[in-house]
Amino acid sequence: MTPTIVSAEFLLDAVPKSLEPLDGQRPIIVDVRSPGEFATDHVPSAINLPVLDDEQRQCIGTLYAQDRFEAKKLGAAMVSKNIAMHLEGPIRSWKKSDHVLVYCWRGGQRSQSLGHVLAQVGLTVQILDGGYRAYRSALIKGLADLVAPFRWRVVCGMTGCGKTRLLKALARQGRQVLDLEAIARHRGSLLGLGPGEEQPSQKLFESNLWYALHCLNPERPVYVESESRKIGQVQVPEALITAMRASECLELRATDDSRVRLLIEEYAHFLEDPQALNTQLKKLVSHHGHERVQEWLDKVEAEQWEAFVQSILTEHYDPSYTSSIHRNFPGILEATPLVLPGIRLQDYESLAASLSG
Repeated sequence: MTPTIVSAEFLLDAVPKSLEPLDGQRPIIVDVRSPGEFATDHVPSAINLPVLDDEQRQCIGTLYAQDRFEAKKLGAAMVSKNIAMHLEGPIRSWKKSDHVLVYCWRGGQRSQSLGHVLAQVGLTVQILDGGYRAYRSALIKGLADLVAPFRWRVVCGMTGCGKTRLLKALARQGRQVLDLEAIARHRGSLLGLGPGEEQPSQKLFESNLWYALHCLNPERPVYVESESRKIGQVQVPEALITAMRASECLELRATDDSRVRLLIEEYAHFLEDPQALNTQLKKLVSHHGHERVQEWLDKVEAEQWEAFVQSILTEHYDPSYTSSIHRNFPGILEATPLVLPGIRLQDYESLAASLSG
């Protein structure tokens, strides 16, 4: 048997099947690039079986510039050892009925090396024409095409209203939700990066976003939060942010007391690590001046949490939200008000249940 060559469009169609196999059939998508390349971005659901690790890849690249023949010999030896390791490791559990789709950077020697061995073993093997570069190009084009048919319902509301809580309640009730902050692994504000969290690269964010969009049904509305262009260090693609800003808005409302209590619950890790909070607050000096920021630092030091949260809401978050929402989401002027009686789980469940679609 010999591997067949498939297009990037074929690969994109295969991704949902690899994550949600039908009748037990699933393509196993294998990324043979180095772990460093894989970490930067990869096809959703792909597993990493590198034929060269990061150090080996650098070594071969350096030698290749000096002596191509010697580099190819050494590279072949390294690749053979790594393939043998994979055959004795994760590949041992594969079944003959499994379909395997292999890709590397350009669809060249790295994917061919593993692909041909797997085909000789007896597996049905496909190799991505053009490799990761072709996938990336098709994905970027596909993002704009995916966004176009959807009807968005944008959940707006001041910081502390619990927009994410409402989205989760909607999702639990079977509504379609696009949680951009979950995909970005960031809550979208100065204090939005959770403890021990690391955001995906821009490319990996877009890969995961593409898959999330692909799983949605264009015939049903999709709930999404009124995000900025940037969520932490990643940027929402232009086609999506433009569509969101032209869509229907819902405005979540809660009392100031409820918002303060919710934020103390949501950001409890800062109460346990005030130094991390102080580090972030000092970044606001350019916006609010030393005196205002020092007032917040003093409240943090005194553990006056309610007073601190109320102050930063009033002085920082609320004015920023008001300015941004009216500038970027004109639908807010005709938004359906969603008034919360409290911040309990059942409050969000009841509110979600009251929404149609």
